[in-house]
Amino acid sequence: MLCLGLSCLLLHVFVVFGTELTFELTDSEKQCFYEDVDKDVKFEIDFQVIAGGNYDVDCFVTDPLNNVLYNEKKKQYDSFSHTTAMVGVYKVCFSNEFSTFTHKTVYLDFRHGDEEPLIQTMTGSSALTQLESSCVAIHEVLKTVADSQTWYRLREAHDRTKADHLLDRVTYWSVGETVLLFVIGVGQVLMLKSFFSERKGSVAAAT
Repeated sequence: MLCLGLSCLLLHVFVVFGTELTFELTDSEKQCFYEDVDKDVKFEIDFQVIAGGNYDVDCFVTDPLNNVLYNEKKKQYDSFSHTTAMVGVYKVCFSNEFSTFTHKTVYLDFRHGDEEPLIQTMTGSSALTQLESSCVAIHEVLKTVADSQTWYRLREAHDRTKADHLLDRVTYWSVGETVLLFVIGVGQVLMLKSFFSERKGSVAAAT
């Protein structure tokens, strides 16, 4: 079993390059990311707003000649794929310029290139067929697990932000109710005190 794991690790060859990050996008701000990509290479972009405002952001992608390949307004999440027609620097920009007081937290995953198949890297005889199949099966399962973990982390961050926001609103509402009850209580005491003060003054005038 240990040999199988080491074999899969050694034969797990990638030609996929990418960037995965989470960044803050303040109000009225625009941030751009640049990636140098060769010609005839497919790249994929996944993004999601995980905190801030209405969880939306503007996004656009341009090629080395500044031709717009993708342009969407106020998206909460989206995916985009494109095969390059030229070599050069491709730009991915996120804009929060439409928001004047809320900042956003954005997750970005930029991948380009193709993954080299595991079977082509193995030159064993037919006796290694079972080993090859096991390596491919493990590889596919690990990719699924990695994608699932990323999705669950994003959902957890999104839900945690909503829960914190709800907690703040409940706290402020509770403080407001407490202050209001205190003011009403003091007002009622002062009002009742004024009633007794007026009655005492009227009785003294009558005598």
